[in-house]
Amino acid sequence: MNASADQRRKVVPVPLSELPWPLLHAVAELADAPLTQIAKGLRDAILPYLGSSALIIFTEDCTGRPQKKVGDEDIISKVSIVELGALRAALPDEAPWFGEVELAGRHRPVLALKHASSNALLVLTDPQPNDPQHADEVDLVMYLWRIAARRIREKVADAPPSYLLESRAASAERIRVTAELTDLHSTTLEILLAALRSDDTSAHSAVIDLTAKALVELRTLSDRTNDLVKEPVATAFERLRQDLRPLTRFGGLEVEFIEPPLNGRDLPGEVAHAARAIVRGLLLVMMEQPDVSRVRTQWDCDGVNLLINVRDNGRGTLAADAPSILRLNRRVQALNGNLQIDVMPGWGADIFVTLPLDPPARLARDITAWNLAPRELEVLQHLVAGERNRTIASTLAISENTVKFHVRNLFRKLDVASRTEAIALAHSTGLR
Repeated sequence: MNASADQRRKVVPVPLSELPWPLLHAVAELADAPLTQIAKGLRDAILPYLGSSALIIFTEDCTGRPQKKVGDEDIISKVSIVELGALRAALPDEAPWFGEVELAGRHRPVLALKHASSNALLVLTDPQPNDPQHADEVDLVMYLWRIAARRIREKVADAPPSYLLESRAASAERIRVTAELTDLHSTTLEILLAALRSDDTSAHSAVIDLTAKALVELRTLSDRTNDLVKEPVATAFERLRQDLRPLTRFGGLEVEFIEPPLNGRDLPGEVAHAARAIVRGLLLVMMEQPDVSRVRTQWDCDGVNLLINVRDNGRGTLAADAPSILRLNRRVQALNGNLQIDVMPGWGADIFVTLPLDPPARLARDITAWNLAPRELEVLQHLVAGERNRTIASTLAISENTVKFHVRNLFRKLDVASRTEAIALAHSTGLR
């Protein structure tokens, strides 16, 4: 190697006193942040360099909580999945985009970024560089966004049972509310259309066009909600194959995939994510045994359950009470599923997992664990009834600011980020 090459490879250490310690601490906190706080962690890391009125993350990895947002309440309370989906569809992968879009009911300047591998979207509204003389802020935002997007995917894959339960409840509530609104407004619009068609004046013709457009938008919203919280079983299995590709390429393990029927029932997002994580975990456990060179994994769907079978060709030394198996079993039980292991000495291990596609009608949970004050419980009951802050304040003879104070406390105690999540979690306890 010549001298010039040596010089290029030489690493010059940076004095510790010159390292950007606040940024490094912010990156560490972002990496450790729980899913419910990852938007706040990302915004805290970005704000010293790029100001914004709100930060919004839209990710389909989190089916129960696809939006993670922090900032101006007038923005984060009104931004819709339809708006975010339209913006994401128009963006190139990984390239930052500055422009003005319809968001939270009006046009706003935004900086938007799409993560290539996860298709997650980051939006900063009203972006303002803190130092106009430097153009490095966007590069820093891109770097921090990549960390956050990857951590979201990792945390969802390894989510605890409590997260799966709450996410599933939130998805069910979103489907229920969207279906009710769609049916209600569709019926109204269809009746209006029928009445207007009886009179073909030009004025009525314009109204018919507007009404038809609104009807299409409602149906689109309903379809978009269903797409967000459900995944075709064949697509979910193909994602499993992609997730396991590094094991087959570098782990010296031959994995045989037996695909599910193409016409199988769609999987709820939480079931699809959990199923992939469970199979991945089982393969890693099996690889720790001696003489395992081949594993077969098969999915099937009986219309009620996702049926998973994973079998190895080892010596049959896998223990049903091994800590790793017990951890996976807890994940299965979180979705009201069942895991059975059949170990045959000298012939390998055969594991069967059954995951119900529908949640139980009512999830048992003791709300005393939330430690709610009597007034907070009253406010929660009014939220579940669908009442807004002004109505709650009037009913309880308190101010709207006091209602907002109680709602913030409820979010903190229930570990949720929105009214929809709080309502879904309350419904899961049977609270009405």
